[in-house]
Amino acid sequence: AITGPSGSGKTTLLGLCAGLDSATSGSVELNGIALEKLNEDERASVRNQNIGFIFQNFQLLPTLTALENVMVPMELRGAKNIKKHALDLLDKVGLSNRSHHYPIQLSGGEQQRVSLARAFSNQPAILFADEPTGNLDAETSEKITKLLFDLNTDAATTLVIVTHDLELAARTSRTIKIKGGVIESDQKSL
Repeated sequence: AITGPSGSGKTTLLGLCAGLDSATSGSVELNGIALEKLNEDERASVRNQNIGFIFQNFQLLPTLTALENVMVPMELRGAKNIKKHALDLLDKVGLSNRSHHYPIQLSGGEQQRVSLARAFSNQPAILFADEPTGNLDAETSEKITKLLFDLNTDAATTLVIVTHDLELAARTSRTIKIKGGVIESDQKSL
């Protein structure tokens, strides 16, 4: 987990690690690939093949239904049986009955769960999650947290979670605290 006060650089760090942003200096490598040496199309391909991302502000496409939003990464990858897989994912996050709703018709918590299902859709090697439980009630938050850790265990997916929730951070194997854009501490859990 990555923790720290608002404005400390947590989301910026996630964006750099995922290849969503470009570093002004230095190097960012993902699975041995130097991201700064790739053009945007190449970075997008690396992201689609390796990364899932749960955005703090969801980043759902407003003209697509929940189901279609979850299907997009799979379509870009050329996967098969995408509708069934997307429906299964929406069921896992408790939204099978809302699959044909557009983002504007969903609550903030429901939009976050669609974002989570979309992030899982390509079974990523690395899942970056920016406040994945930040907009959820306690019951849904626990369900999503369980899903995150199940993916981590079952699919050997690496989780990188930005959170203000210290209980969530305590459940991870490592916690990095950032303050003012600088790593203040880096602790591994037992």
